[in-house]
Amino acid sequence: MDSSPSRPSLLDRLSALLSPEPEDREDLIELLHSAFERNLLDGDALSIIEGALQVSEMQVRDVMIPRAQMDVIHVDDTMEEIANAVIDAAHSRFPAVGENRDDVLGIFMAKDLLRYFAGREFDLRDMLRPAIFVPESKRLNVLLREFRVSRNHMAIVVDEYGGVAGLVTIEDVLEQIVGDIEDEFDFDEVEDNIRLDHAGRYRVKATCEIEDFNTAFEKQFDDEEFDTVGGLVIRQLGRLPKRGEIVIIDGLRFQVLRADSRRVHTLLVDKAPEPEAEAAD
Repeated sequence: MDSSPSRPSLLDRLSALLSPEPEDREDLIELLHSAFERNLLDGDALSIIEGALQVSEMQVRDVMIPRAQMDVIHVDDTMEEIANAVIDAAHSRFPAVGENRDDVLGIFMAKDLLRYFAGREFDLRDMLRPAIFVPESKRLNVLLREFRVSRNHMAIVVDEYGGVAGLVTIEDVLEQIVGDIEDEFDFDEVEDNIRLDHAGRYRVKATCEIEDFNTAFEKQFDDEEFDTVGGLVIRQLGRLPKRGEIVIIDGLRFQVLRADSRRVHTLLVDKAPEPEAEAAD
């Protein structure tokens, strides 16, 4: 039997490094950064650990998609209208609503459209999955645990009065830990950095280069001060924006569609509304 000592695991090495135990979160973060500097942790591992620690302090309201930005389907629309909405938004799941956005009847899966277009028996209301509802104040680590147990990927967020405040997905939570998650529906080709949606607005990746943005929108933003559209918005605000924030720059309205505590991901861009004319004396 081999009695040679086994190589200490990463956990063993971290435990040794963290002795004596840190007294608070700041001490823990400092020790983790020390582990990174001593090559006990790589940069990705450090970022994930910091993200996991951050998630335990965040609430659903910090990452949810606000009600006004929810892509929904209306159960009384025609199937052609619903199919067009699904194609334009390019999500896999949609809240299905009745009279208004407070009337959430369930969750519609985009893949169920295949049954309709294949000529199979199809009743939209029967195809809906049950929606789960969570309060704005729920902590993200608790929500993530519930997502894992229930195998749900989306929850409807309600305010203290029971009205719909927005929605949150498992991807929104995981991105706070591991950063942006690209899927097969995310646009990442250069020519797809700017896309027109069905409402006539443009969805723009924050990493879109200023030069390309200037060409598309006939603007002359300085590409020596910042390289990307996200940098333009951050410089205008003087800080990282939050999801849902709006800023007007040179006649364009930039609305943050996706952002986390580290960077901006996607912006909604359209022409800024004209200021109301002052009433004549």
